[in-house]
Amino acid sequence: MTRHAEAPRHEAPPQTDPYEELRVPVSGGELAVLRWPAAEPGAPVVLAVHGITANALSWARIAHHLAGRATVIAPDLRGRGGSGSLPGPYGIAAHAEDVAAIADAFGLREAVLAGHSMGAFVSAFTGVHHPSRFGSLVLVDGGLGFPAPTHLDPDALLDAVIGPAMRRLAMTFPDRQAYRDYWRAHPAFADSWSPWVDAYIQRDLVGAEPRLRSSCVRDAVREDGTQVLCDPEVLAAPGRLELPARLLWADRGLMDEPQGLYDERRLAAAGLDPARLATHRVAGVNHYTVLVGDDGARTVAGHLLDAAGVSGGTSGTRG
Repeated sequence: MTRHAEAPRHEAPPQTDPYEELRVPVSGGELAVLRWPAAEPGAPVVLAVHGITANALSWARIAHHLAGRATVIAPDLRGRGGSGSLPGPYGIAAHAEDVAAIADAFGLREAVLAGHSMGAFVSAFTGVHHPSRFGSLVLVDGGLGFPAPTHLDPDALLDAVIGPAMRRLAMTFPDRQAYRDYWRAHPAFADSWSPWVDAYIQRDLVGAEPRLRSSCVRDAVREDGTQVLCDPEVLAAPGRLELPARLLWADRGLMDEPQGLYDERRLAAAGLDPARLATHRVAGVNHYTVLVGDDGARTVAGHLLDAAGVSGGTSGTRG
């Protein structure tokens, strides 16, 4: 594991919390990993996995609300952000091996493994195949899949679920303000802009003006998304977990629509064993603001502290 100075395009605004950027050896190269250290030695550790076209800074506001009571370790998954040059194979199993390599590099054994969206599927899969490295799981608006319509091919399925995100990968932007304006117009972010969101979206940009683009590798997104929607082993992972786990679900969707990915009816139809996977609704947030919005991040941080066994976790986050 090596440390290096942050490149200018990865610098967070001064209003956000400082972090270290490290490199962790994995198959094919090194993974970029961000670390927000705890204030005290011996504090719990959260290993946090981002979504399908996101990056490690999607967890920055969670780190803010944890307020030094836990160390947060968050990678840029291969094919994204600072790990964009890592080669395939991609897919959920490959990400799970990378997450296990990070746990080994930091000597983790009882960490809380958390994941958002596609990262929740990675976390559930990792929890099944590498349980000795973790103490519990927190899945945030993801991880629990449903059988996909059999009449649609994988590309049609991806377009139906994350079409706008896929189309963004083919776009270019003349400067950073143009990318900021693009995201500020997104319905999920329009009312929740902050320095944390700005740092998160700016980390995604690579290239040079006037042709800046997303760091996400399209083949990686396609492979990961197809497995989340269609792979039986990935879809079965939540039902095979032996570690304590909870699913936090947002009541609004990817475009801030009233119907989110989950609701009481869909969760009931999944036949979950509450002793294996407890579920908790996070009200008033959408798929993104459950992680990067202030209310959502505060709630998720509280659950992470609770999962780590910190007394008063669900009510003791930073204001």
